[in-house]
Amino acid sequence: MSTDCQPFTQHLRVEDAELTISGLRRDGEKAPILFLHGFGSTKEDYADIARHRAFDGHGVLAYDAPGCGQTECSDPTRINIPMLVTTALEVLDAAGIDRFHLVGHSMGGLTALMLADAHPGRILSFCDIEGNIAPEDCFLSRQIHDYPAENPQAFMDAFIDRASKAPAWSSPLYAASLAHKVRVEAVRGIFTSMVDLSDNGGLMERFLGLPCPKMFMYGDQNNTLSYLPDINAKGVELAEIPECGHFPMYSNPPEMWRRLSDFITRTEAVR
Repeated sequence: MSTDCQPFTQHLRVEDAELTISGLRRDGEKAPILFLHGFGSTKEDYADIARHRAFDGHGVLAYDAPGCGQTECSDPTRINIPMLVTTALEVLDAAGIDRFHLVGHSMGGLTALMLADAHPGRILSFCDIEGNIAPEDCFLSRQIHDYPAENPQAFMDAFIDRASKAPAWSSPLYAASLAHKVRVEAVRGIFTSMVDLSDNGGLMERFLGLPCPKMFMYGDQNNTLSYLPDINAKGVELAEIPECGHFPMYSNPPEMWRRLSDFITRTEAVR
């Protein structure tokens, strides 16, 4: 069995906020993999990599984003996608990681895209798990505008209620832990920046322009996304996960890990 990832903490100052990052890491002789989780999730979404022998030898880096999980932030209202990108760069640099495979889900997929766009030479491959690349991807984040609430806790309570009732794979499971994984003060900054970038940030052009091998992973419940045929025709590998919605790590993790390991293995073989 693979070597387990070890917990670490790291103190950073990013955009005038003090951070105490809670993460998981292991070293390896093969290229490291950076995992960036989605809104309402944590680094533990990816801890099972240690149970999959296909990833033996790869270094691993995963951490709770500011505003999420066990990571502490002195001012959660400052958190947005640009801050999350800066945080990722600081964590990578502190770990001494230059080039790496990149995996990001949802909010983490958008963070990963902005990171890869700014530093394309560092990215060996990019698996985007339903990260935002078009306005239609804001089905969660656009709720900050569609269901406005002046009180952050009131918005979060209603958001959780809607997620718990959504007719989507694993949405009730996702909703059950949201209150424990997200600081309510961070929600508005994260969601508004996600919507703004999705509507105005040229994300599709950024994604298609990345020089590294790219995979877009999505649940079969979301196979009606309008851009899937186009990005496939332009060289992006598609990975449709059966019996799954927005959360393959909850709905069908064996298939998620299988497709990811196959992608990274093929990428490594041609390096």
